[in-house]
Amino acid sequence: MNINQQLVVTFILLLFSIIFFGISDVDLRLQDQFFDFTTHKWVLFWGEQPYKFIFYDGIKKLLIAFAVSLLLALIFFRKTKLVNDYKRGMIIVILSAIFVPLIASSIKGQTNMPCPKDEVRYGGVYPRTAVWQNYTHEFKLHHHKSKCWPAGHASGGFALLSLIFLFHKRRNKIIASAVALTIGWSMGLYKMVIGDHFFSHTVITMILAWLIILLIAKIVNKIYSL
Repeated sequence: MNINQQLVVTFILLLFSIIFFGISDVDLRLQDQFFDFTTHKWVLFWGEQPYKFIFYDGIKKLLIAFAVSLLLALIFFRKTKLVNDYKRGMIIVILSAIFVPLIASSIKGQTNMPCPKDEVRYGGVYPRTAVWQNYTHEFKLHHHKSKCWPAGHASGGFALLSLIFLFHKRRNKIIASAVALTIGWSMGLYKMVIGDHFFSHTVITMILAWLIILLIAKIVNKIYSL
């Protein structure tokens, strides 16, 4: 499929996923596996080491360092053959590293969807809701705005799916996508076991990330073709 076809398919898949998880109880069934209803505790508590360093602080710093290193290479080594051969892909990866987390975080600030730990089922105060539903005016007056949908943390990992546009060989593209999915899902699963996100939050982020990457790639390719 070309980029335009992928954009359409990805957008449809995103809409389907939002509706499916909004009307099903898949999230609850999966999330229940990470919560002890007897002790009212999650598999891991927030801040527990070394998990927080590995799956939160450490991986975030590595992703930032990787994007910055590509940017520095474009600036200071732009005349080398290696950078020239991969310049277009590097630009797509850098822009994806910026805009995927930025857009995901911006959406989080508007959706008012609670984290699992904040829902009544897991000891919180927020009732179960779908992203297209609203809380009552009275509830909003007494509770702060929740910012848990989609998964912002995992977006940085899924931004690495842009590496598919960096490499030229099919084998390297497959390896890059496998690495990106592994990193993105390890970040997402960590957030699930501490009660910060549902499974669907990470699924939506993954699809959204790919949609954004496709748009970036389309724009960059169009500019290069001028």
